[in-house]
Amino acid sequence: MQLVRALLLIALLPAWPVFATTCGQDGVALQILGSGGPIADDDRAASGYLIWHDGRARVLVDAGGGVFVRFGQTGAHIEDLDLLALTHLHTDHAADLPALLMGGYFSPRRATLPVSGPMGNQLMPSIRDFLNAMFSSEQGAFRYLSGFLDGTDGLFALTPIEVNPKGAQPVEVFENKRLRVRAVGVEHGPVPTLGYLFELGGKLVAISGDQNLETAAFSKLAAAADILVMPMAIPEDADAVARNLHAKPSTIGQAAARARPGQLVVSHLMQRSLRSLDTNLAEIRRYYSGNVTVAEDLACFRLNQPRQSQETAHVH
Repeated sequence: MQLVRALLLIALLPAWPVFATTCGQDGVALQILGSGGPIADDDRAASGYLIWHDGRARVLVDAGGGVFVRFGQTGAHIEDLDLLALTHLHTDHAADLPALLMGGYFSPRRATLPVSGPMGNQLMPSIRDFLNAMFSSEQGAFRYLSGFLDGTDGLFALTPIEVNPKGAQPVEVFENKRLRVRAVGVEHGPVPTLGYLFELGGKLVAISGDQNLETAAFSKLAAAADILVMPMAIPEDADAVARNLHAKPSTIGQAAARARPGQLVVSHLMQRSLRSLDTNLAEIRRYYSGNVTVAEDLACFRLNQPRQSQETAHVH
């Protein structure tokens, strides 16, 4: 009787999903951690991306809400990261950063972790001030984790890399034996924001922060990238306030036509852009004739394989 009761209890337990950890086993791959925006209304995590190289996650780009969970689902390890790159400090791009770092307390990592981001202005802190606001031993919101600033208390130290978002020319952000990173400022209303180009394994991965594409600097940086990720947060008929922060689909198509990437991935999706998705994609394809993919959380783009063999894993 006890055995029967035990079997019944097991049968009633929830069936937790199991996620394959196969992205990036060979060569270079881009994985979408979060394809959504700041509103929790579409089963998507907010912005976050992983760049894999030969089975190891080497770069994390942005850490919006929900990215903490997605990072774990991929099987990535914080000790493998060469760089954590933030495009800007809106919550849907940075809110999960302390949670991710706290998870690193339980990892074997002891090497410093570079964290890049924009310089600040009167509206937003610099990346250095942002880390201090979280982890300062005296005033930090998470002061019990102050070891992240100096490598004490069993934590690895964070090394902030501040990038000027106002320069017209790309800035060299980071380089080691396998990875080169450049960035340029992009226009996201008054918010200091960056667009990045990552070079590793002979591949170019371009990931834009939120921007209205009023300048062509990022399109030039992303020229001939193997894959280009652009936010598509607004529809074609968005009002002037939204267009000051984000690019319309037609403008995204024009920028992609200039950059000519191997493929374009549109992400940072919200209900206002998803409701008219077909129309928005048609606007992009008016100008850009290459492959366009709509991002989904945990989608994996293997850059060393033929384009038609790309895999997309869904969690919803």
